[in-house]
Amino acid sequence: MIPQSFEYAAPADLKDALNQIAAGAKPLAGGMSLIPMMKLRLAAPETLVDLGRIPSLNYIHEEGGKLHIGAMTTHFQIESSPLVRSRCPLLAEAAGNIGDVQVRNMGTIGGSTAHADPSADYPASLMALEAQITLVSAKGSRVIGVEDFFVDTFTTALEDGEIIQDIVVPVEDSSVGASYQKMVQPASGFAIVGVAARLRISGGKASLARIGVTGFGPKAFRAKKAESLLEGTAASPSDIEKAAAAVADGVESSSDLHASAGYRGHMVKVYAARALTIAFSRVS
Repeated sequence: MIPQSFEYAAPADLKDALNQIAAGAKPLAGGMSLIPMMKLRLAAPETLVDLGRIPSLNYIHEEGGKLHIGAMTTHFQIESSPLVRSRCPLLAEAAGNIGDVQVRNMGTIGGSTAHADPSADYPASLMALEAQITLVSAKGSRVIGVEDFFVDTFTTALEDGEIIQDIVVPVEDSSVGASYQKMVQPASGFAIVGVAARLRISGGKASLARIGVTGFGPKAFRAKKAESLLEGTAASPSDIEKAAAAVADGVESSSDLHASAGYRGHMVKVYAARALTIAFSRVS
């Protein structure tokens, strides 16, 4: 189908873009979600503001023990960045699991995160990384934790006129191992279930365990019960199995044409165990 007519602007300045968004224009990042919705006429913005020509939204740099990633940084840039691969490999691995080559070359971390698809790949890793998200508007900026950012299916804490400016994740050292594992829906590349695991081993014990889950329920979440079961243990196979068995406790599973609730409930435990086992194997 063909979208309804719309005005198009491509400012090179963030302030200009924010002023247009404040006036009611719709921001366009990579367009991987918005353009298909417009073609189906599920979205009909009068004006699109393309953020792709704003250099201050596309960057990856390290500062103060954190990685700062601009909202318009593409999945491929994150996947292939030597800095991300060495300092936050979990995020690079998640980016490399998104869609296909064409999607990774156009899609952006800010656009994907703002869309809040319950089966997207980034949210699980951002949960495990306890990411901080900087939101900006013509009125100013604010920082919000990722757990507070994702509210519900396709629903976030973004307010009218706001966009994501950047995403901040921790820099990892050799005591931390991480992995993102997913059961992929082959046609779309989305996760039927996806689990991001992050383990810090100190003195032979798991001093930190973080587990993010996507594809299972209405939004991504942290499996805090499973985390607490694993912390303080040796992260042995039996410890991991016990934690994985509790990964979805208290969360209602989604059911659709790709997987029933019961099947998802089983597979999320399988992929949690895989992600935790691989994460443990990557600790130096």
